[in-house]
Amino acid sequence: MEKIVPKPSIYYPDFIASNQENRANNLIPGKSKKAHLEHIRKDIREFKDKHGLEAVIVLWTANTERYTEVQSGLNLTAEEVLASIDSNKEEISPSNIFAVASILEGAHYINGSPQNTLVPGIVVLAEKKGVFIGGDDFKSGQTKIKSALAEFLVNSGLKPESIVSYNHLGNNDGKNLSEARQFRSKEISKSSVVDDMVASNQILYPDGKKPDHVVVIKYVPFVGDSKRAMDEYVCSIFMGGLQTIAMHNTCEDSLLATPLILDLTIITELCSRIKYTSPSNDGKFESFNSVLSLLSLLLKAPVVPQGTPVTNAFNRQLSSITKLLTVCAGISSDNDLQLEFFTKL
Repeated sequence: MEKIVPKPSIYYPDFIASNQENRANNLIPGKSKKAHLEHIRKDIREFKDKHGLEAVIVLWTANTERYTEVQSGLNLTAEEVLASIDSNKEEISPSNIFAVASILEGAHYINGSPQNTLVPGIVVLAEKKGVFIGGDDFKSGQTKIKSALAEFLVNSGLKPESIVSYNHLGNNDGKNLSEARQFRSKEISKSSVVDDMVASNQILYPDGKKPDHVVVIKYVPFVGDSKRAMDEYVCSIFMGGLQTIAMHNTCEDSLLATPLILDLTIITELCSRIKYTSPSNDGKFESFNSVLSLLSLLLKAPVVPQGTPVTNAFNRQLSSITKLLTVCAGISSDNDLQLEFFTKL
């Protein structure tokens, strides 16, 4: 990739940490969000035509933004989102612009950062255009372990009461997350990972009370891309006893994330070539729902179609992908596929 020259992008200072300003040195000129949208749409079209591609997938790997407001008149419908861009509304974020540009050009869009890019209006726009969207936030290290370990503990009859996760890293992701509003986006995406496991076991959690779950991220420049993650799990066991599991994980942050980028792209492209039918729709073949929840295995805070359950448990997520591939290969499967949650049925 050394010979690839990045195209200019957009920079709205309010959405990322103030310490990122000196890196914003390759920008699309002007302050019109409508003009920015059209510029990015043109870049997508030219890239597709230049390389003779059948499909383009846009995947956000840029800075974590703060959460954007979700409100009537701004972004609850597709029409509101487009009108808000036309009128240069302040609450339209850079990632919103990229998502809308991608969808309007028929390019599938995946949000690899934790902010709420996929607001309701953008989801509706994707559904109208028949484009896949997926998100949020790459699940690479600490959270991937948590999604597997918490599932194991609950399924083993142990009751997690406290989960405390501490991270420090020194790359630019850590620098950006050192400011409160950007960290809040990451905290939200990391904190929801055990929710469905709690909800699935009413014997351990009869009142639905979630474990105390704390996430801390600190910026330590010296360690660079070598991220340190320390976790403590405290579980209730037989006769009021406690079990504590503590672990230390050192990993190269970018080297864990890069394969996820490849997998997300490959799976999304594969799903664009899969059609399904069922007795209930008279043999008519359809594509999957635009909100591609099949990608949940690779993402911290899965976005799913409205009214369907969120699955964070690692083994169930993995099973969904592997069972889909076996079905496509003509091998009989079972109901772990969860097909009903990512089709339009």
